[in-house]
Amino acid sequence: QVQLVESGGGLVQAGGSLRLSCAASGRTFSNYAMAWFRRPPGKERESVAAITWSGGGTAYADSVKGRFTISRDNAKNTLYLQMNSLKPEDTAVYYCAAKGSVPDYWAPMRWYDYDYWGQGTQVTVSS
Repeated sequence: QVQLVESGGGLVQAGGSLRLSCAASGRTFSNYAMAWFRRPPGKERESVAAITWSGGGTAYADSVKGRFTISRDNAKNTLYLQMNSLKPEDTAVYYCAAKGSVPDYWAPMRWYDYDYWGQGTQVTVSS
């Protein structure tokens, strides 16, 4: 089992920045591919970014490419999402997710590929 706890959400003006964190516990974090997803108000869950367990490979949704950066610190068992140039349409509950025992090239953007989820953190971007 892996426990995931997100933090860092909040209210920010358009054009601002936030850094989300996801603290993992319970198993060897470095063996897990990780990802960020979000659920905008009234909409379906959507992918944001994913990262391989070594951190050497990343993937981004087109809507956030060039503005968001996913990274991880395996020594600290923590996943990050640096969000810059935020837009009102980035408003959502953001979730981190994990999948263990995967090859290092594996970092899918499909929510159903992930086994463990955090409780979410709210990000609100005002115009």
